[in-house]
Amino acid sequence: MSEYALEIQNVSHYFGDFRVLDKINLKILPGQIVAIVGPSGCGKSTLFKAILGTNPPSEGEILADGVPIHGPTRDVGIVYQHYSLYDFLTAEKNVSFGLKLDETKLWERVFMFPWYRKKRDEHLRKARDFLDRVGLEGACGKYPTEMSGGMRQRVAVAQAFIMKPKIVLLDEPFGALDEAMREELQQMLLTFYQENLIAKREGRRPEYTILMVTHELNEAIYVADRVVGMSRFHNDGHLGSTIVYDRPCPIFHPDDPRDFSKFVAQREELRRAVFDEAYLKHRDKYVTFWNELSATAAQANAPIN
Repeated sequence: MSEYALEIQNVSHYFGDFRVLDKINLKILPGQIVAIVGPSGCGKSTLFKAILGTNPPSEGEILADGVPIHGPTRDVGIVYQHYSLYDFLTAEKNVSFGLKLDETKLWERVFMFPWYRKKRDEHLRKARDFLDRVGLEGACGKYPTEMSGGMRQRVAVAQAFIMKPKIVLLDEPFGALDEAMREELQQMLLTFYQENLIAKREGRRPEYTILMVTHELNEAIYVADRVVGMSRFHNDGHLGSTIVYDRPCPIFHPDDPRDFSKFVAQREELRRAVFDEAYLKHRDKYVTFWNELSATAAQANAPIN
């Protein structure tokens, strides 16, 4: 088991002569919720496809829990903006569908039906438990057409996490929702993070490691514990987009008031460092996450005089 849930090592990608990504390096610890922001066309989707294994990078390597990714793998899950649910399956059956394909074979389902029925019941029980965890205990028997957009997105989240991947990618998961639904799902992510903290205190490996793309800077800083900015607005921008911002964020509890004033300074710093085309700087100027993490750990371990 690796120290990192995800490692991106010197990843570059080209489309013909056009360089999209240049030397992307990123390490994500188990239990982190990391938000990626950046201007349109900066390569966020290209990077996600590389992590997912559907479009391998031109150069470099990506590892999930220390294992190189060469194609789609159950170690990496994804939730899209437009939820990929089966309209003919109920919520619990949508969530259990991955377990069914992963743990049973067609011939077992046909010729070993009594055994399969027990497995099916086990899968449905696990699905109901997970739907309960995302606040949908009363919607297990509903079909997608009977649910709101926010409910369907919660089902999609449960569908991804029930497979216990090493990391889950959220590709602008709340972009199509209204503000109220968006806030509910942000609270869900904050609850996941609190569960991660409890797992760490108890010496367990956290269950929820998330890398999400969002175009909302407030959302990025509010739900994540770390924000990564991608851009080609740096002094080597002709080589492609890269990570130009990587800093920790304040941690919010789900019960805390939504006080965005706590991170106004960071939001403005992020806007300038990542989105200001006129502000060219060294690509590593704001890539300070690991240095800040080390400094915080050193302060915590310093003797009290």
